[in-house]
Amino acid sequence: MWQRQVIRNSRSLQTRLAAKARCFSSTSSTLQQFDTPDGKPFRVMVANRGEIVQRIQRTCTQYPDLFETVVVHSTADAMAPFVAEASGSVKPVCIGPAAASQSYLNVDKILQTIEQTGSHMVHPGYGFLSENADFAKTITNAGVVWLGPPPHAVQEMGDKLRSKEVAVDAGVTVVPGYEGVLESVDQALEVVKDIGYPVLLKAAAGGGGKGMRICHNDQDLKEAYGMAKSEAKSFFSDDRLLIEKYIVNPHHIEFQVLCSRNPTTNEIDVVVFPERECSIQRRNQKVIEESPSVLLTEESRQKMVAQVRQLCKTVGYESAGTIEFLVEAPPGGEQSFYFLEMNTRLQVEHPISEAVCGVDLVKGMLWIGAGWGLPEEFHTNEPILPYKGHAIEARIYAEDPLRGFLPSTGPLRPYVEPVDTFKANPTAPEYTRMDSGVANGHVVTPFYDPMLSKTIYYAADRPTAVEGLATALDQYIIEGVQHNARLVNAVLRHPEFMAGNTPTSFLETHFPDGFQGVQLSLAKEEEMAVGVAMIESFKNELTMSKPGEPLMVQLGGMFGKAFKVTLGEETATVQYITKTPEEEENGAVRTVSLSQMGKEGATVDYQPRKYLAEVSLDNTPRFIQVVSKEATGELNVQMYGANMPVLIETEREYELSSHMHEPVKQDTTDIVPSPMPGTVMSYAVQEGDLVEDGQELCIVEAMKMQNIIRSHRKGVVEALLVKTGSSVAADEVIIKLVPETDDEEDDAPAKAA
Repeated sequence: MWQRQVIRNSRSLQTRLAAKARCFSSTSSTLQQFDTPDGKPFRVMVANRGEIVQRIQRTCTQYPDLFETVVVHSTADAMAPFVAEASGSVKPVCIGPAAASQSYLNVDKILQTIEQTGSHMVHPGYGFLSENADFAKTITNAGVVWLGPPPHAVQEMGDKLRSKEVAVDAGVTVVPGYEGVLESVDQALEVVKDIGYPVLLKAAAGGGGKGMRICHNDQDLKEAYGMAKSEAKSFFSDDRLLIEKYIVNPHHIEFQVLCSRNPTTNEIDVVVFPERECSIQRRNQKVIEESPSVLLTEESRQKMVAQVRQLCKTVGYESAGTIEFLVEAPPGGEQSFYFLEMNTRLQVEHPISEAVCGVDLVKGMLWIGAGWGLPEEFHTNEPILPYKGHAIEARIYAEDPLRGFLPSTGPLRPYVEPVDTFKANPTAPEYTRMDSGVANGHVVTPFYDPMLSKTIYYAADRPTAVEGLATALDQYIIEGVQHNARLVNAVLRHPEFMAGNTPTSFLETHFPDGFQGVQLSLAKEEEMAVGVAMIESFKNELTMSKPGEPLMVQLGGMFGKAFKVTLGEETATVQYITKTPEEEENGAVRTVSLSQMGKEGATVDYQPRKYLAEVSLDNTPRFIQVVSKEATGELNVQMYGANMPVLIETEREYELSSHMHEPVKQDTTDIVPSPMPGTVMSYAVQEGDLVEDGQELCIVEAMKMQNIIRSHRKGVVEALLVKTGSSVAADEVIIKLVPETDDEEDDAPAKAA
């Protein structure tokens, strides 16, 4: 009954829109011949959620006589910013419950909503149905314009197996691997005998690091196979897996394209953008992207561009897309590159390509979908669209890099973004751009991808852009959930990153034991101590101190590093108070010049949206986040990405408190807590089982990613405390262990793979 109704709706929609759709077949690229139905703008449904909806709406609102957006949402997103900010004449439409399979992936419901709202175009954004060829075909069959490549191109290039075959036919260099879909884990183990480790398991229909696992041995492969299939099924409704040789220590470099069938010649016009370097990754998902690449030689660039153009023409590609490569660059050797995949959609990192080329990719997609060909600003006779300057983007996620990047959920409070100067002046020679889908008070749920925003900085050169992004992150206040902004800040200020040495192994190489938080140099610790002392002095909250008296600033709280700070009119002195004889050499006195702090620049209180202070040290502005003040008197402070409690005392108070003992740490030897909120999917052990250190205990799924929870010690399973299929909170105890012997001693925390 429901299926018959959907078919009838689709046919009705196709008939009703047939006349309207004809206006999209114009062979002219001029706007004068555009004729909207009834003189009203064409409605663009964005079949997606979050910041990409707001991004597409931003372009549509620039052409209000031509386009307006139609917003859809799940029940979980009813109060989300992209819904609240919807500006079209059609009210946002709820298309189902929180689960993506019942809302954003529900094709029948989306078709029904297209008819109800009278939408003429569908933009899929990225993720969800954006690379689903059947969905693209369904939309076009309904007489609605699909703002993406033709369904045949989505099919051929969205499927990693088929895209490899097409790439080989087009003369594109590919990664060595098994040319077929894996049928079983046993087959995968046999294939590896020919390929050799390490290998990469990857979803045939996927992207974005989902359903993708690196395996270094048989045990890795056996454990990863089932999880990769499950994630692929969950994200893409397709659990087919491929396997290929894992290229160790490459750079991930990609080329944005915008292709259109020329209205005059009917040939495919291919516009290639300057490359994007996307090598800073975790779990095979990008974290930092920049354009252009520091690595690529002009010779390699031209060879890759030639292959990109040939592949697009071979496929008959139209609209926006991205062709990704792995590039090997051995020191002193020739650069080699291998086709990785093509993403048949708008990429998350498209803003940096827009920045260096000064164009609007969403506008290009609208124009191409409307049949007008490429907008004038995309016309070029050069192999690459002309560009200037440097742009860099950071993806800010609600995840905990201190716990292996596990997802984090909860309300964002407080949440204050850096000032978006791009909105005020998109043509400025230097700017910060925020593409964000959240706001203060927004609740991050476990149902969707944990990305909060994309923070972009554009400048004339790479050093300025990198420093600009780092400074913007200094001003980015995110509390209520764990996040990766501090890790990004540490990467941006890392000497190797600043030098351009950024292979995909960057995080593993420079944080071999995982991210432990931003580690400040002594000089930066001194700056933090002076800055916090200035803030506290300005607020006049130290009732026991007198003007000119030293302040004792303890970074890390009561038992942290202590600095003696004396503030003067124009200078301050700061001295690290040594704790041990070995640190004696660090006890030198440093003088820091202070600029006059005006009231506006130094305003800090603990009310909502007023958490940021700007001080000037050595004539350089520094930003300090003061998120809260505890009853103990400690401030929660962040500077340069390093966050910590800070206690400020008089010298007498410090002398007295130095006699206090540190609290005893809680013994967690016999418990296995969940490192993240999620769902217990399965147990690998039963009560009474003897387990070894590192043995798999259970799998917890969060945001569709499955994580193995391993034992941190040898022992016996006394109790399984959470039922399979039940939700679990972060740090909630899942399993209780007891020692096999009375002298068992091992209090390391449980770890997740």
